[in-house]
Amino acid sequence: MLFFKRKNAPFDRKALGKWGEKRCEKYLRKKGLKTLAKNFLCKTGELDLVMIDTDRTVVFIEVKTRSNEDYTAAESALTSVKKHRMSRAARYFLKTNNIEDRPFRFDFVTIVLDQAGNETIKHYPNAFK
Repeated sequence: MLFFKRKNAPFDRKALGKWGEKRCEKYLRKKGLKTLAKNFLCKTGELDLVMIDTDRTVVFIEVKTRSNEDYTAAESALTSVKKHRMSRAARYFLKTNNIEDRPFRFDFVTIVLDQAGNETIKHYPNAFK
């Protein structure tokens, strides 16, 4: 997939978010993680990505993509409410997939585009408990 430059970047937040999730998945797959689920949705919340790390840990990943950080840092999007919803959705995911005996963690990934359309990816493993 060709990377879009700023002038061709989607102005639609949803499209930018979907692009960021795909880019994040590709980035983490290069680190050896394998995808279990994408956009897992349940009544308790949503999980952008669920992956398995090389040590067989289940990794629940929140992805935030920003076209810039002029007003607020991408890291500020991981609020206590978001963490709580992710935790509840993760417990539901583990239970419904009968994998409650596996270790798990919550990672946070930010993708920020600069004026030239270049991306900066930051991965925060074990972002919260």
